[in-house]
Amino acid sequence: MSEATRQELIALTGVAPAKVRVVRNCVSPEFLPLAADFNAGRPRILMLGTAPNKNLERMAAALAGFPCTVDLIGRPTPAQAAVFAQHGVALAAHGDVTNSEIVAAYGRCDLVLFASTHEGFGLPIVEAQAVGRPVITSNCSSMAEVAGDSACLVDPFDVTSIRAGVERVVGDAEYRAELLRRGFENVKRFSAVTIAEEYSAIYRELAGGGN
Repeated sequence: MSEATRQELIALTGVAPAKVRVVRNCVSPEFLPLAADFNAGRPRILMLGTAPNKNLERMAAALAGFPCTVDLIGRPTPAQAAVFAQHGVALAAHGDVTNSEIVAAYGRCDLVLFASTHEGFGLPIVEAQAVGRPVITSNCSSMAEVAGDSACLVDPFDVTSIRAGVERVVGDAEYRAELLRRGFENVKRFSAVTIAEEYSAIYRELAGGGN
């Protein structure tokens, strides 16, 4: 989980803060660097999920008139699909996908747009970075915590902010390269070995009689 989720749990339950420890999610070893040429003329933008917090409507509005293709993991509602059509955004939706198909979707895309309004963690940020794709995500909830300075952070409630993030990532090759470099560094925090050691430390503490 994330620190943001920890704080929500403490607030909702009243549990003593010392009794709630954060152990982050780990990224699957399936997600490996995949080299690709960035298509700045018409980028393929990957979005993941269709729940209300995934913010599809605002992201679609932010892409109005922008030459791109959106790959969406998940089945949009008719209302969601209509918003993409309203703004003239080419949409390819993929429901009931396997893990290998999700990995392939990351490999096909030029960037990941993950401007949710709320997340418990935000694993797609790390998955995209492990593959070597720039990420645009939200400056709130757990996403800013997971991404740190390795993603382009935008206000998910502000269509103009989302649009500016997309334009910057697509239009600035040096900025993209820096995001990729920082992304690969960020991924190290979420490796299976690192997360296993965090669990192990807690178990050792409990076995030794710690609270």
